[in-house]
Amino acid sequence: MTEEIDRVNELTNFISTKTGVKGLVDAEITEVPRIFHVPSSILSNNRPSDITGLNLTVPIIDLGDRNTSSRNDIVSKIKEAAEKWGFFQVINHGVPLTVLEEIKESVRRFHEEDPVVKNQYIPTDNNKRFVYNNNFDLYHSSPMNWRDSFTCYIAPDPPNPEEIPLACRSAVIEYTKHVMELGAVLFQLLSEALGLDSEILKRMDCLKGLFMICHYYPPCPQPDLTLGISKHTDNSFLTLLLQDQIGGLQVLHEDYWVDVPPVPGALVVNIGDFMQLITNDKFLSVEHRVRANKDGPRISVACFFSSSLSPNSTVYGPIKELLSDENPAKYKDITIPEYTAGYLANIFDEKSYLSNYKI
Repeated sequence: MTEEIDRVNELTNFISTKTGVKGLVDAEITEVPRIFHVPSSILSNNRPSDITGLNLTVPIIDLGDRNTSSRNDIVSKIKEAAEKWGFFQVINHGVPLTVLEEIKESVRRFHEEDPVVKNQYIPTDNNKRFVYNNNFDLYHSSPMNWRDSFTCYIAPDPPNPEEIPLACRSAVIEYTKHVMELGAVLFQLLSEALGLDSEILKRMDCLKGLFMICHYYPPCPQPDLTLGISKHTDNSFLTLLLQDQIGGLQVLHEDYWVDVPPVPGALVVNIGDFMQLITNDKFLSVEHRVRANKDGPRISVACFFSSSLSPNSTVYGPIKELLSDENPAKYKDITIPEYTAGYLANIFDEKSYLSNYKI
């Protein structure tokens, strides 16, 4: 009980500073506060001593020839990556390098603004389209994560430009426009990888919702004591992640934590819970996490194809064309807002929230 009171007190003190994790680093702390401590058993990489014969490299797929005779080869690679890894990186994806660099720089710019400026965007109600320091682990019993974040809801109801801070306004608008275009391409390729009509996922409104979470991971004085983000799966159909050159992202593959190394100009793509559900376990939504790092700040930009908590009455279940007597539905039907509410309430629990919907 005393430990819990201490944690609440530490948490209250941390929140009251209104300067986030960056504020701790700016204060030149040399020890990570206990509210961020993660048990060493969880931090373990669990890497095998002998990796002979194990392929522990996240696939990298070149999308450059997708409109040629190579398309079938690309679809085949995406199918294998989505089924076996749930993660892959894409190069020659069509998003200009200048756009990638500007969104990373603008995320850094916002997070390095004066706290007074950033705190204007701390949520006071649920109607804000841009929210600062959305640290979803604040009120959970699990340890805090070593990062600051902002969230921006892009679709189906785009924010007015003036709702987005000037530091990142033009970059957010430009980058998410490209993300929507690339998302349309990826959903086509994934539809074909399922052996279905290339427009089926688009017709199911998988592209309808988009929100972004932009993380700022300050350098950590004791990176072996905490995590940038605890292990989780994504409540999305698909997630597109841009990471800088520092690294730290890991994916759980065959019970091992595998690094997802930064590749210049690449975007990381991962399958979300909704995609695993509608494909009836054909494509996998896998657990991933981010290690804390002495270097930094690390910047990442995650875009989630999901309408999140926005009103959306569409009911999703396993795609009928994928079902048969031999492959019956494995999941109950869901709506996105209902699933998201439960997911957020249990975000860093030990088991995947999707398992609650198994038939």
